[in-house]
Amino acid sequence: MDSIKQHFPDFTKAQLLQFEKMAEAYAYWNERINVISRKDMEHFYERHVLHSLAIAKLFQFQPNMKILDLGTGGGFPGIPLAIAFPEVQFHLVDSIGKKINVIKEVVTALEIKNVTAEHCRVEQVSGHYDFVVTRAVAQLDQLIKWVNPKIRFNKENPTASGLICLKGGDLSEEFKKIKWQIDSFDIAKFYNSDFFETKKIVHAYPKGV
Repeated sequence: MDSIKQHFPDFTKAQLLQFEKMAEAYAYWNERINVISRKDMEHFYERHVLHSLAIAKLFQFQPNMKILDLGTGGGFPGIPLAIAFPEVQFHLVDSIGKKINVIKEVVTALEIKNVTAEHCRVEQVSGHYDFVVTRAVAQLDQLIKWVNPKIRFNKENPTASGLICLKGGDLSEEFKKIKWQIDSFDIAKFYNSDFFETKKIVHAYPKGV
């Protein structure tokens, strides 16, 4: 928790309390339905919460925006971002029902009001979103095929609407396969930790948007 306070000093007491309760909620449900590896639970705030919140270091989602978290798994990056941006609507989807069940329980326990969670595949998602966020779900070319019909390209947004991915390693081959504009940022610039040494945020959006 100290790392959350250190890197995000503007969070309110209410937000910090939600983050504090998060580890307990996940520990409880992870014992029953394994959505996070036991090894990673030992580094919960660094490898899941801070990693997700790296997006908030770069992007300031505006009130009433709609964000789709595709293949959310245990609720990352969607749940930490929903706490960080309480006036933004987050829709978390995953094809594995038990993970969505855990997300719903965590959202209830933390009293998060701006999250909906749905058990479905991306093709079944309805509606349009200002941004789609993901963490290590698929290669960029496949992600773009999935999300292109789901994004509302609003030129009034201060940041180009599109796909925001948490990725790792050498992405040069992935970048070659796509025609969208790519902006890549090293997460290690925000956090002084070996875990983030090869981690990146990738913002992909159509050229001219």
